Amino acid sequence: MLTKAPKGTKDVLPQEAYQWHFIEDNIREITQAFGYREIRTPVFEHTELFQRGVGETTDIVQKEMYTFQDKGDRSITLKPEGTAGAARAYIEHRLYADAQPVKMYYITPCYRYERPQAGRMREFHQFGVEVFGATQASIDVEIISLAMNLFQRLGIQELSVALNSIGCPKCRPVYHQVLKSYLAGYLSKLCSGCKERYYKNPLRILDCKVEGCQPVIEGAPHMIDHLCEECSNHFEDTKRYLEAAGFDYKIDPMIVRGLDYYTKTVFEIISDSIGSQAAVCGGGRYDGLVEEIGGPSVPGVGFGLGLERLLLVMKSQGIQIPQPGVCDVYFATIGEEARVKAFELIQDLRDIGISADMDHVGRSLKAQFKYADKLGARFVGTLGDDELASEELQLKEMATGREKTIAFDDLREYIF
Repeated sequence: MLTKAPKGTKDVLPQEAYQWHFIEDNIREITQAFGYREIRTPVFEHTELFQRGVGETTDIVQKEMYTFQDKGDRSITLKPEGTAGAARAYIEHRLYADAQPVKMYYITPCYRYERPQAGRMREFHQFGVEVFGATQASIDVEIISLAMNLFQRLGIQELSVALNSIGCPKCRPVYHQVLKSYLAGYLSKLCSGCKERYYKNPLRILDCKVEGCQPVIEGAPHMIDHLCEECSNHFEDTKRYLEAAGFDYKIDPMIVRGLDYYTKTVFEIISDSIGSQAAVCGGGRYDGLVEEIGGPSVPGVGFGLGLERLLLVMKSQGIQIPQPGVCDVYFATIGEEARVKAFELIQDLRDIGISADMDHVGRSLKAQFKYADKLGARFVGTLGDDELASEELQLKEMATGREKTIAFDDLREYIF
């Protein structure tokens, strides 16, 4: 056990990390273009934040959170998602007093205790955006556009937008009664979890994945048929902006998302290339969240997507992430004096941003060349007593095999 990572976690090895860097670099470029700035929140929060913000009836709070008592006997939870922490920071630091909207993004580890499966881990990494202080449907579509732009930049295809509205505190209670009236005749056919949700939060039943509940769910009345005027207008505006942005979308009345804080717009971006686990991004509007956790009445909207699932989609579509070169020039040396000179030249090259390296384990000259080839070095420079005397080295271009004699003083300019 000591030498195995905990179940549901995964090491990112040095030979894999470039893939993460590639995605994260693209995220930062896209968010900057859209005017979003990074926020970094603690990896753990007070448990009450998630109970009030995410919702006590959600599977996340009831089954999936990593919660423990700290040494001060406080209930602490490793964050299962990024929105609640961002909303807490928005309140604590009085960001509502700044010019609105406040547009933020994060790349953060999250933790949920669930059965590990393809693209779902107990420790996973989430990219999310949050916008506080904007009421118009245009911002709902802006965040969808941001996500789609990222996917397009990464080369991901076969994507579609699924859209729904789950109303607001004015119209949702009416729908709850309609839904409960329908479900009352099918309680015996529902799973034990859904029977409990029937009394606490019937909307959660629509998010159930138990196979036996699906026929009942498929026949359920739809929230979009019971929207108040404000929510209906917002939904129509959202569709209008999606069309203006040129995105294909479909209405999916079954999207309710797994978190209680959502209101009005909810959406998923669907990939057809990873089987049943098709949603690669999900989000929506949460106009009551900031107030629910103790702040002013401020609207919000955002999304989250898992980087592990994103990498899985890219792999399934055969997208090759360019692997950066590890080493521009490698120095193969003979003798201690040559090693010292090579070390000096390496420092000089690194000072101007050229990656350079040398042997540190006492390999033979032949083994040094083999190691340089494994590193993917562009050039290998050979140094021995003759090169030290002439202040020149033999530089071999590994891709072509061409060799050239280069003076030490000219090395920087030649490699650069």
